[in-house]
Amino acid sequence: MAKSRADARIRHPRHQRRGEARMPAVAATLTAIALYVALPHTLLVAPRYVLPALELLLLVPLIAINPKRLTRQTRAFRFLSLALVLTIAVSNLTALGLLLDQLVHAQVKDGRSLLLAALQVWLTNIIVFGLAYWELDRGGPVARTQAPREDLPLADFRFSQDENGDTVQEVSDGASTTSDWVPTLPDYLYISVTNSTAFSPTDTMPLSSRAKLLMSVESVAALLTSLLVVARAVSILR
Repeated sequence: MAKSRADARIRHPRHQRRGEARMPAVAATLTAIALYVALPHTLLVAPRYVLPALELLLLVPLIAINPKRLTRQTRAFRFLSLALVLTIAVSNLTALGLLLDQLVHAQVKDGRSLLLAALQVWLTNIIVFGLAYWELDRGGPVARTQAPREDLPLADFRFSQDENGDTVQEVSDGASTTSDWVPTLPDYLYISVTNSTAFSPTDTMPLSSRAKLLMSVESVAALLTSLLVVARAVSILR
């Protein structure tokens, strides 16, 4: 069976593989946009629907280029996808800053709304950094499935599958070197979840400077949300 799987990989090299499904990334992006729209108006830097409209404007051509599977990558596609993630990230970090400012300078009385806003910012933080890792690692989602491994840029993250090739067969069969495994969006969202809850990497290690920088920013944002915002909200509820 192991030999037949190897033969199948030879007959179907990576550049002929189907790309990653488009819908998970669209769903994650739309969720982040919806969470922003639902924020209290005091945490918005512009009229409520201005930034969501801009983000949707960036999302539509990305879907048009790769409606079902991520198999085509152009310079415009790369620019739009990174611009979309950056826009969501900046707007959410700004909302976090405004939330902290309210805690320091304003007399917040509604602890429940504060808790809900903190949860929205925290969830958006997980989504947007997961999308950022997904967009940047090894050249992005298109390159990871369509380019031969020897042509991929250096990895930003080291997954456990990247070093399981010498373990027991039922584990090594799923390793990168034997099964041609590549990470997909859920893998990067998992990195984001663990980084936002443990404030540090767990089973997936950052390799590049930009990955370490992004994980540091996410950890600090999550720490501020968890320790300052939630603690203040709970004290108001008492």
